[in-house]
Order: sequence, then structure tokens, then C-alpha cells
Amino acid sequence: MEASVAKLIAAGIAMIGVVGAGVGIGILFGNYVSAGIRNPAAAPKMFPTVMIGMALSEATAIFSLVVALMLLFVF
Repeated sequence: MEASVAKLIAAGIAMIGVVGAGVGIGILFGNYVSAGIRNPAAAPKMFPTVMIGMALSEATAIFSLVVALMLLFVF
């Protein structure tokens, strides 16, 4: 196997973390909407916690992207 092909495969495998982050954000906001419908008065109090969770989940996706780009262009 050539090195360029191995780099592309490794970068593709590294991007699996982006899929996990997308699923996590979807579950997070889905549960937030469900809880907000059940108790609308509590929804504004939950929103900052939802944003923190989204930022942490998105950080995983950004880290996966950085690793994939490093595999493509650095090594």
C-alpha cells in the first residue's frame, strides 16, 4: 500500500469522531426540546447547561478534524 493511500484511509478513520459528535449533539438537543415541552418554565434554566454540553461535544469533533488534517498534511 502506498503512503498516500494510507494517509487518506487514516484521515477517514480519524473523522469517525465527527459522526459521534453529531449524534451526541442531536441527542442533547432532542432531550432538551422534550424536557422543554414537558416543563416550559424550566427550559430557560436548562439552556446554559445544554450549551456547555454542546460545546464539549463539538470540541470532540474539532479535535477529530485537527487529527485528520495533521495526518493529511503533516506526516
